[in-house]
Amino acid sequence: MTIPNKEIRRANRLIKEKSPYLLQHAYNPVDLFAWSNEAFEKAQSEDKPVFLSIGYSTCHWCQFHKIRQLNRAYYMSLPFIYQTNNQYMPV
Repeated sequence: MTIPNKEIRRANRLIKEKSPYLLQHAYNPVDLFAWSNEAFEKAQSEDKPVFLSIGYSTCHWCQFHKIRQLNRAYYMSLPFIYQTNNQYMPV
């Protein structure tokens, strides 16, 4: 099950960033943190492992092989969103 596009308009914390790359992900339903002390301190205080996004949208290989479409489908999966937001610190 995935989230319909019309329901994905709530911005996450990346909306406050200046990086064009991070701003591309500001409406991702996974509540991503930018790489920061805040993210790692919060992960440690909440005893959560870090889920590290490796930046598929800027990867030429990923674009060439259409992995971006797969990642969009995966990132819009309700079970993935719930698990990532609640059991990990997404960075």
